[in-house]
Amino acid sequence: MAAPTLPGPEAAAGAAAPAPKRRPSGAARRRSLLPHLVLWVGVLAALFPFYWSVVMATNTTRDIFSTPPKLVPGTHLLENISNVFARIDFFGALANTAVVAVVTTALVLTLDSLAAFAFAKFEFPGRRVLFGLLLLLFMLPAQLSLIPQFLIMRELGWIGQLQALVVPALANAFGVFWMRQYMSTSVPDEVLDASRLDGCGFFRQWWHVAVPTARPGLAFLAIYTFVASWNDYVWPLIVLVNPQVQTLQTSLAQLNVSFGTDYSMVMAGALMAIIPIMVAFLFLSRWFVADGTAGAVK
Repeated sequence: MAAPTLPGPEAAAGAAAPAPKRRPSGAARRRSLLPHLVLWVGVLAALFPFYWSVVMATNTTRDIFSTPPKLVPGTHLLENISNVFARIDFFGALANTAVVAVVTTALVLTLDSLAAFAFAKFEFPGRRVLFGLLLLLFMLPAQLSLIPQFLIMRELGWIGQLQALVVPALANAFGVFWMRQYMSTSVPDEVLDASRLDGCGFFRQWWHVAVPTARPGLAFLAIYTFVASWNDYVWPLIVLVNPQVQTLQTSLAQLNVSFGTDYSMVMAGALMAIIPIMVAFLFLSRWFVADGTAGAVK
């Protein structure tokens, strides 16, 4: 009986060789390009207003209203910026706005995360009723509270002062609702139970467990609060009656006049006003992708 022949190295190599990859057809390539094309169109549409503000800030008002309008940046940016500095106290208003935005954001993050942690992880009498009232407050228009807030600020003697902008912003129903929903699923009950066995009280559990775990949610709330406080115009316009104490938005509104508004100067001021917002977003956006549970487990 003849011994079976073993396959040679050529046959083994041929058997082990991977099958050639099939190139995607033309229709498949076109289908894959369509989502990327839609995304690029969306990105360009989102960036065009910012580009147009740069064009307006670097040209003159006559160039903006020319036919056809200029679509490329000009050379008048420094001139427009110097006109802004000559018309308003830009740096004073910038400092006031930065103080209000930073203090408001820090206090909102602290108070809202404390309230949200209690709503999310603790049982206490009236919990559901209080949260229902919070949702009701969240659904009410903010304009309804302008007159009551003004009367309260008048009784406190804060009309024309910066604390009149900070204190009313602390009652942030959206922040409590957002952090409560986030902590309900992101903060592990097992870690809280272990911290209680180690003797941690409410504030230590909040600081050492809830805050590190909820960093992405806190980062979003920080950006949301900072941008809202920085761009707030209606309430500062009502309560800041002192011309020497103004925020950036109310100061920039003084650049608009009834006749002969220099729109290039206005856009130069607006362009400088959005730079701190961009810096804050770049600083805080990295926490969106952070590992939320790493700090708590550590």
